[in-house]
Amino acid sequence: MKIGELAQVAQCTVETVRYYEKAGLLSPPARTAANYRSYGDAHVDRLRFIRNCRALDMTHAEIHALLGLMDQAAGDCGGINQLLDEHIAHVDMRIAELSQLKQQLSELRQCCQSKQAVDACGILQGLASMETEQRHERHTHLG
Repeated sequence: MKIGELAQVAQCTVETVRYYEKAGLLSPPARTAANYRSYGDAHVDRLRFIRNCRALDMTHAEIHALLGLMDQAAGDCGGINQLLDEHIAHVDMRIAELSQLKQQLSELRQCCQSKQAVDACGILQGLASMETEQRHERHTHLG
């Protein structure tokens, strides 16, 4: 199949297919005599796998690692389990960060309970006087 057909079957865009090829996640296809890309079922399966991983917020590095492990069919799934456990830990850290962010925003929202002049807005005053904490270095794939 041609690149447009692959994109349609995998429910993505042609640009997405090309992007994953350039990123090394999707192997380059064979070329026809007319130099068109010729994709097969293996490309469809791999592209769906990549898209499913991205839907779970996995990084390209994580997907590369999973694909490498998947290509070693004779091995065991210990590395896969470890990678997923690490990804779950990243998600847990992000949830904690987002919970803290929500708490800060909720507290800030309490500073202005009624419509008033902008220069008297407690939210704007709170934002202007807020002491921001130094950002902690993240040890997650989010940077």
